Amino acid sequence: MIPLLVAHRGYMENYPENSLSSIKAALAVGACMVEFDVQMDASGQLLLLHDDNFERTAGIDSDLFNQRDCSHISVHEPKRLGDLFHPEPVPTLTQVLAVLASYPDANAFVEIKQESLQQWGLERVMDALLVGLKPAQHQCVLIADNLQAIRYARRTSGIRIGWVIHRYDTVHHQQAEKHTPDYMICNYQRIVGDLWQGSWQWMLYDITDPDLALLWADKGAQLIETRDIEAMLQHPQLQRRHCRSRG
Repeated sequence: MIPLLVAHRGYMENYPENSLSSIKAALAVGACMVEFDVQMDASGQLLLLHDDNFERTAGIDSDLFNQRDCSHISVHEPKRLGDLFHPEPVPTLTQVLAVLASYPDANAFVEIKQESLQQWGLERVMDALLVGLKPAQHQCVLIADNLQAIRYARRTSGIRIGWVIHRYDTVHHQQAEKHTPDYMICNYQRIVGDLWQGSWQWMLYDITDPDLALLWADKGAQLIETRDIEAMLQHPQLQRRHCRSRG
């Protein structure tokens, strides 16, 4: 089986993670699916950001939850990439969904982060996120490691959902069988034994070795998340499942 590749935080190997540059680059090289993280700032704006602060991605000591306007912050990852991408404004969810709309055959895994759910409350964040995603719902999968969040999404919308698990154990297996998400998502290094069978599809991360991706596909992983989407798509087998159509 040839897996479908998912660009982890966009093309983050060579671009700032969760940036417009990273998402655009991943789609341009043929990614059929991208994944990105979403947090909420103090004004209720939904932004692409993995952490709840800007230390790692912008090099400044600033807490997201104290910010009402992040437009002046550049998330160009100076410690990793220098000033190559400066300035790289913090993208909003709306901006990224507009980019995604230009690639009608592409889809996105949208991960709502636990820090925002804890800071602002699950219902407030999820309601805002579901409203924001509604115009692009057919192209999106809402994912989280918070089981209550994806259950809330299932009850209140028709969006596809995915559960990110950090422990591959009996308790999580039982919860998966009970709640049947559309996707199960896990770091491949945490998998012990066979992949659990169910109505879901498996997405494993973060794999940058094409042979390892194909090995896990043979074990039942339908999707492989990678930080280096372009290099992976150069493999002759993986290349068969690329997307380059643009609306």
